Order: sequence, then C-alpha cells, then structure tokens
Amino acid sequence: MSGPLENLHVVECASFVAGPTGGMTLAQLGASVIRVDPLGGNSDHRRWPVAGGGAGPVDAESYYWDSLNKGKRSVEVDLRSEEGRELVTALITAPGPDRGVLIDNVVGRRWMANSELVRRRPDLIHLRVQGHPDGRPAVDYTVNAEIGIPQITGPEGGGAPVNHVLPAWDLVTGLSVSTGVLAALHERARTGRGSYIELALADVALAGVANLGWLSEAAERGHDRPRHGNHVYGSFGVDFACSDGSRVMVVALTPGQWTALKSVTGTDEVFTALEHALGADLTLEAERYRLRDTIAAILKPWFAARDSATVEHELDAARVLWGRYQGMTDVVAAHRDGRHPVLADQTLPDGSPAVTARSPLRWNGEHGEPGRPPVLGRDTEPVLAEVLGLSSNEIAGLRDRGVIGAARAG
Repeated sequence: MSGPLENLHVVECASFVAGPTGGMTLAQLGASVIRVDPLGGNSDHRRWPVAGGGAGPVDAESYYWDSLNKGKRSVEVDLRSEEGRELVTALITAPGPDRGVLIDNVVGRRWMANSELVRRRPDLIHLRVQGHPDGRPAVDYTVNAEIGIPQITGPEGGGAPVNHVLPAWDLVTGLSVSTGVLAALHERARTGRGSYIELALADVALAGVANLGWLSEAAERGHDRPRHGNHVYGSFGVDFACSDGSRVMVVALTPGQWTALKSVTGTDEVFTALEHALGADLTLEAERYRLRDTIAAILKPWFAARDSATVEHELDAARVLWGRYQGMTDVVAAHRDGRHPVLADQTLPDGSPAVTARSPLRWNGEHGEPGRPPVLGRDTEPVLAEVLGLSSNEIAGLRDRGVIGAARAG
C-alpha cells in the first residue's frame, strides 16, 4: 500500500483491538506492518463476529481479525522455541533507518523485554500496550466499569450499571499507539535516540473522562451525575418518534441550532411564552438542559405528526442538527448505494464477502485503499527472505523443524 508512511517498517506482536488498531492505522498510511503470530494463530484469530454467524465450522473466517489486521503481513512462528524467538528478535531489530519499530502487548516474555531488545538495536522504538500501568491485565469492558461510565449510562431511575457495547477505549488506545510511534520516529530522526513508550488502556480511559471535565464535576459535587436516558447532558438533545415509527435524534447545542429547531417546528412563540412564565433564557445551554423534559414535550407532537421522510426534508432545509436512528443493515444498504466512500467491499480468504473500512483520513480528497485481508502465516517465507536474507533452503529447514508455520497460499 502506498501512502505518506511508505518505506516505514513496523513489527507488531499484539492481539485483540488496541495494538492491532495502531498497526492497521499505520498500514493504511503506507507503512509495511509485519504482524508476528504464534503457530495456529493468537487467541483472537477466530474471534466473533465470524462468517456464517458462528453456525459454521470452528475455523470460520473472523470478520473481526481479518478487518483489524488488513494491510499487514502475517509471519507465523513458534514463539516457544529458541529459534523462533531469535527470528522474531531479528525482525524487530533489523538494521535500517526505517526499521526498528515494535508495537506489542505481550506479558511475561523476558526475551521481548525492552532492555533485551535495545542491546541489539539501541535506537529501537518500542511501544507496549498494557492493561493497567502496573502490569495488571485489563480490557475495555473492565476499565470502562472502573471509571464510572456504566453508572451514568442508561434510562433514568435504572439501578444496574449499563455497559457500552462499543470498545471505545480500545479504539482510542489504538490511535494513541499510532500517535506515539510517529512522535518517537520524529524524535529519532532529530536525535538518533530510540524510545520505550508504555501505554496503559486504563490510563487512556482515565485521561478521556478527566479531559472531558467529568472527574472534576464529580469531585466538586461529591456524587455521580444522574442518568438521563437519551438526553444530552448539559444541553438540549433527545430522541423523537415520527409517525411511521422511525426515531430521530435532535440536538441544539448552539443558539443558532436552537433558533433553527424552533423555527422549523413553529414553536417560537410557545417557547417565548415559556421563557416569560418561568424567567428562563433558552438561548443558554444550561437552561435548555434544565427544562429538557418540558422542551421535549412541546416538540414531540410536531415529530409525531410527520413521517420520517418529511422530518428529514424539513430538518435539513432548516439546517437543524439531527440524525436518524438506524440499524447496521441500513448502513450496509447505504454503502451499497455508494453513500459511504470510507467503506469498502472485500472477499475474505475463504470467499466470504465482507464490508470493511478505508482510512478515515482523506489525503488530497482520497481515502486510499483499505488493504487486503490477511492470511495467517501467508507472508512468513517472503518476509524472512526479504528482511533477514534467509535462503530458500534455510527457510525450508525452519519449516521442517516446526519453527515456522506451513507454507500458505492466499
């Protein structure tokens, strides 16, 4: 894949979401990313969702793994053998100004400790993804629980915590991985020094909620924010039902958006009277939030009297900030109609069709190619020949001894 990072070589020894997202981000910008897989694949190799919905064979292609690792080359190595470890170490520390970059999330592999690797390449750039900064394991769903998000998510009056299905902290961590690598490359270009960067998923989550001011608010008030269902906190925004059963989310963050919403719904005079009666100023976000239930009740009949097509037309004409609730099948249908250029169709190695994504960064108006889906171990032999200069006989010997995986087509 061509791109601004063309000729940059990265080795990735990571599984699940955060580390692979970082490597994929770099690959879609043109970097050559070699992911190192253990024999038979890592624990996420067949993770759901899979082709066939899980009703097919246990070795069904994983939409998850194939998409998070697209654009990378897979090298399949016996990481328990001394020969296998030496191969991986050599790949990580290979000479060259555009090499010597490692992304990993490994635990307990002393041979992959930064102190060991920098003996072979002092200017190594090594970014390690962790759960907690003290080394304890964590995943998105556990750190999200620990920072209080499920306690403020869900309907008003709800008792049990409500988990978020999107692994947002994993995705933010993955983008932080790519940012850290690029920052370290810039420093190495200036100073010749390498970097050892540790990035804990828990720290990313804590930084996220702290930077939004949520922890400051809790510290000041001495209690958690109450749940408000689908209402936007601190402003006005909530969902409405249309006459055909469709629902839309409408938001008015700014005075201009609030004016547009009043105008299209013909409620300007009603809200003026409400302001006079209650001594309120609805041009202020805080006031719109305080009176959110009253505002929603006034607006509700306008939406209930119109089908979703009419609502869409009128809200768009008035430049109201809104969005339609829809399922992922609707998103796929819109993609089929050509409405989402960032999405791309692919065929997985077993022939299954898939929908994946290009880089959301548009360079000179273009998203670029998504990158081909990986095949476990497909690139083992060409990578060993290209990077380490091994001959075909040497590679055959490694295969015969079980140090590398069997030759794979694809």
